[in-house]
Amino acid sequence: MKPAIREELFRRFQEKSPNPETELEYSSTYTLLVAVVLSAQATDIGVNKATGPLFAVADTPEKIVALGEARVRDYIKTIGLYRNKAKNVIALSEQLIAKHGGEVPRDRDALEALPGVGRKTANVVLNVAFGEDTMAVDTHIFRLSNRLGLAPGKTPLEVELKLLKRIPKPYMQHAHHWLILHGRYICKARKPDCPSCYVSDLCSFKGKTTAEADEPPKARAKGKAKAKARTRARAKKASTSKA
Repeated sequence: MKPAIREELFRRFQEKSPNPETELEYSSTYTLLVAVVLSAQATDIGVNKATGPLFAVADTPEKIVALGEARVRDYIKTIGLYRNKAKNVIALSEQLIAKHGGEVPRDRDALEALPGVGRKTANVVLNVAFGEDTMAVDTHIFRLSNRLGLAPGKTPLEVELKLLKRIPKPYMQHAHHWLILHGRYICKARKPDCPSCYVSDLCSFKGKTTAEADEPPKARAKGKAKAKARTRARAKKASTSKA
């Protein structure tokens, strides 16, 4: 994708949504960190349903540790991998208390040293909580970057590094959210909604869907039958006029 097209792509993203936000619900940097850790292989909606009641009773590292692993597990048991995630939430909370005074550090290495925190989670926290120009590449952004031709790559890290170089600086702060929301609601994995896409003309994806493809089979068949009938009628009229 050429620089001018990338510029236009993000200009349209900004025009459509000037101030995009994460769909995870949180009230502090700590609750954001916990929510992002819990969101691995889970939906934001599912995480919010679990963290709402959890954060109502424990929204600091000290309160989470006091709550204990068993009770944390009970609150998040509707989320995939909840047993291991409960262990990580307790362990990272203990580490925050022991090494960082109960505060979430604004440092990538320190974040990634916390149990359950990888590069993607660290990127989300650094971007959302601290306003840093980072790019957390999840499945949506990985798919979108390859599909659009924006930053093709075989691994999340490769895509991330390319995005950091190719996204115009003025758009970098919100780029993560624009891409993830576009991938989640429009450029979906199995059936991208190309007819509703406001950047489809900038996209190099060869498997674009059409409005006709979104119609139910019966509606498509009915439409084709009408089209054939109109074609026959025109042919008959033309034949009659010639005679």
